[in-house]
Amino acid sequence: MSATVLYMSMSLDGFIAGPNERPDNGLGDGGHRLHEWALRGSDPGDRGVGHLTGVDGQVVDEFMATGAVVAGRGTFEPAGGWGGDHHDGVPIFVLTRHEPDRETAHWPLVSYVSDVRTAMTAAKQAAGDRNVLVHGAGTAQLALAAGVLDELEIHVIPVLFGQGRRLFDHLGPEHIELERTRVLEGDGVTHMHYRVLR
Repeated sequence: MSATVLYMSMSLDGFIAGPNERPDNGLGDGGHRLHEWALRGSDPGDRGVGHLTGVDGQVVDEFMATGAVVAGRGTFEPAGGWGGDHHDGVPIFVLTRHEPDRETAHWPLVSYVSDVRTAMTAAKQAAGDRNVLVHGAGTAQLALAAGVLDELEIHVIPVLFGQGRRLFDHLGPEHIELERTRVLEGDGVTHMHYRVLR
């Protein structure tokens, strides 16, 4: 059965973006440090992930094998909407309450959805037996609160940001139990996989 899986790089102190995050600085000041592990081996100027081997390559292969993507607008827009194709022509569901701009409104793989449950349901149907890749802190928090996020793959980077945007800043007061299912030591990154217990 397919699962909705958040894949997120995070500093050891819980930040997914540095300070001064804005549309033209989507990861905030210094935020690119969190993704260096995945960009090793990519061509200069290439915005995609590198050609990795070993544990890091295994993790990248897993998220590139997903059958659909759900992302918040705050992740989608600073990434340039991935040019309308995140990977391999899979559908992209953008969680937003705003109308799309003229260009992205015509991208055939991109759908705009206002409700996290609807987005996850549609993405799972589109993905078939493959997993759904979830992007963005806001989307993850909404999905956790709604009970529609199944797993988390957190890539912990050995750096302390001290400020910026945290992954789990706005969760409600209820406890969400997780089961750690895997820990992999990569090159300058620790990949920790959790299943959300319901």
